[in-house]
Amino acid sequence: MTSTTAAMPAQSASRSMATIAFAGTFGTIIEWYDFLIYGTAAALVFNKLFFPTVDPLTGTLASLATYAVGFVARPVGGALFGYFGDRIGRKSMLMLTMFVMGLGTFLIGLLPTYSQIGVMAPVLLVVLRFVQGIGLGGEWGGASLMVLEHAPAGQRGFYGSLVQVGFPLGLVTSSGVFALVTMMPEAQFLAWGWRIPFLISVLLVALGAFIRARVPETPVFEEIKARRELSANPFVEAVFGNPRAFLVAMGLKISEVSWVYMLTVFVVVYATTKLGLPRTLMLDAIFWAALIEVASIPLFGYLTDRLGRRPFYFAGVLFTVLFAFPLFWMIDTKIAWVVTVAVIIALNFGHGLMFAPESAYFPELFGARVRYSGASFGFQASAAIGGGFAPIIATALAAAMGGTAGVSVMLILLALVTLAATFFARETKNDPLIK
Repeated sequence: MTSTTAAMPAQSASRSMATIAFAGTFGTIIEWYDFLIYGTAAALVFNKLFFPTVDPLTGTLASLATYAVGFVARPVGGALFGYFGDRIGRKSMLMLTMFVMGLGTFLIGLLPTYSQIGVMAPVLLVVLRFVQGIGLGGEWGGASLMVLEHAPAGQRGFYGSLVQVGFPLGLVTSSGVFALVTMMPEAQFLAWGWRIPFLISVLLVALGAFIRARVPETPVFEEIKARRELSANPFVEAVFGNPRAFLVAMGLKISEVSWVYMLTVFVVVYATTKLGLPRTLMLDAIFWAALIEVASIPLFGYLTDRLGRRPFYFAGVLFTVLFAFPLFWMIDTKIAWVVTVAVIIALNFGHGLMFAPESAYFPELFGARVRYSGASFGFQASAAIGGGFAPIIATALAAAMGGTAGVSVMLILLALVTLAATFFARETKNDPLIK
């Protein structure tokens, strides 16, 4: 009788944690789907529909520039929602970010093109991309904290990594949907087919909001609120009161985020325009790489609870340095299976090794009073630099140099920044979430 009674709270806690992890992960899938379909569209179609009056290279660069606007907006969202998330609560901000992101994505699907309203088309595209970026900027930190601050001690790395699975699942979903619509005749795809991935996001947002509404506020936030220890200005306290943690977070992020958006944006542009490879091949390669990462990220997250967070950054940096040139050598073969294997290896090790611990590691670097602000802004500020501008710089470098050697060197230099940040970072796997 006693053993049964004792088991019931543990089973209840396990079910509750599973529900919380599912809600955090599902919402993040939707947010990443919304954000990533734009990148695919920017690489494949926006240059033709929104910048048709310029030459192909300039149109591609302009299209990628609108893509970068979303990254510029992400730190704004991180700072804004982080501030209120530390002041009001994690849950309310998490619900709001989903609606902001969903609205921006849905409206992109309704946008008239340049041929219909002229220059206002790319202007509106930029505005809605900015809205997308603000939503995602606040989403990641809220989802990470919602799961992390409920997670049992010794399992924060694993449960945090489930939030990170939202990225590859969002990538699988977005690339899968685009792979389907690109099977349409070219005229139909350009006329209306490209809109489908954006419009269906409204259904996903409604489902995600329903699921997240059932999740309680985190016990860590409730405790600091009960103690009356809420920060008066969490953003200032996180960034200027603890600059080392903030700079370390930025440095840890820069290599991984540059690497993944090289794969999902620049490599698609390079392979389809420079090498003449079918866009379906590149979308399929990304699809399979992301599908495998759905399994590798939780594995890496589980291992960080045993081995620590820092070793995975050292391993990820080493891989990036060693694979920066072979990645493009393999793609340049134009052999379908070699290209696919290159993308699979690159995504799972150049991205997954460092991405998996981030939902646990970044918040653990900051105190409970300012955790939403510090983790979000550090994560998103680095994403703006590495993810937003890296594909543009890479496209320009490849055009100027006639090859990808400069791109590989850039990836290695960014990896060295993350290496320096890893040396200065502290190990956090055994740190308490609240003191």
